[in-house]
Amino acid sequence: MKICYQTRYLKKRFPLRISRGVYEGGESLFVSVTEGAHTGWGEMAPGATEGAATVAEGQAQLQAFCAEALEGAIHDIWARARAARVGACALAALDVALWDLRAKQAGMPLYRLLGLARRGVVSSLTVGINPPEVVRERVPLLLARGARALKIKLGSADGIDADKAMFAAAHEAAAGSGAVLRVDANGGWSLGDAHHMMGWLAARGVEYVEQPLAQGAEDQLPDLFRDRSLPVFVDESCRFSGDIPGFANSVDGVNLKLMKCGGITEALRIVATARAHGLKTMIGCMGESSVSIAAGASLSALFDYVDLDSHLNLDPDPASGAPFEHGVTLPADRPGHGGTLDA
Repeated sequence: MKICYQTRYLKKRFPLRISRGVYEGGESLFVSVTEGAHTGWGEMAPGATEGAATVAEGQAQLQAFCAEALEGAIHDIWARARAARVGACALAALDVALWDLRAKQAGMPLYRLLGLARRGVVSSLTVGINPPEVVRERVPLLLARGARALKIKLGSADGIDADKAMFAAAHEAAAGSGAVLRVDANGGWSLGDAHHMMGWLAARGVEYVEQPLAQGAEDQLPDLFRDRSLPVFVDESCRFSGDIPGFANSVDGVNLKLMKCGGITEALRIVATARAHGLKTMIGCMGESSVSIAAGASLSALFDYVDLDSHLNLDPDPASGAPFEHGVTLPADRPGHGGTLDA
């Protein structure tokens, strides 16, 4: 196999502010794996909590690991890479590229190779933390793009009064559109604030709340879950399938991301583990292009909820292959996962 690396800067059309900070863009590492006439593509969005804080760090990890022949099944390669301490986001790029390659060699879309349909549920489009006047301008733009679900980021550093003002603006701007509203606090609430906000949001028709408490505060989830007003999903608290048994009785569902779990191989295990514990499933994204989004969309038939929209907020998206149709993010219907880095 021949492995190549390219770095591209992904600039966001609208900066994304969440409870932990604001993101205007960043470098992504694109990995191609070529064998014979076929090339598979993968992507890494760096993250310190995902095992590689920079593109350079992730590429160095992959080059060291791939110095040995990439022999064996993809599941075996994944296990060896984890044992070699390759960061999850870097491993995701390699793992996705290998799955893309194998599907192309089989002449099949990846979803079909995995026994799935080219089907997904409505994908949320994200509204970052902003002043109410900005939210009133931003929501109509997303609705005009075809959004049928909006994920409102809360957990403002200015407190829950600021959260309420921002959500009220989004609720007002979306009124009459038919779009469902979801909330992601990114761990920005205390236990007391989470109790209060979930009741307040439930009265305003919110569908669920994601990561109300910070990663590391999982011991507080039973208290929140006991008399919850809304379904509770965890995101940052769930990185690998082995995390799930520890909080399975205290949440309604889990949100996996390819960058957090190391790609498709572990994503399949997370879904199986969550289902075995009777939990709902969601797939989300970091700041990736259409390469990684197409890979996630290839799995979307497995999920109850989908949040694959980061490629829609890039200016420009350096890749293609993850069309957004009638509010649903789908993989391009061609061999592989559908995503490719444009020339």
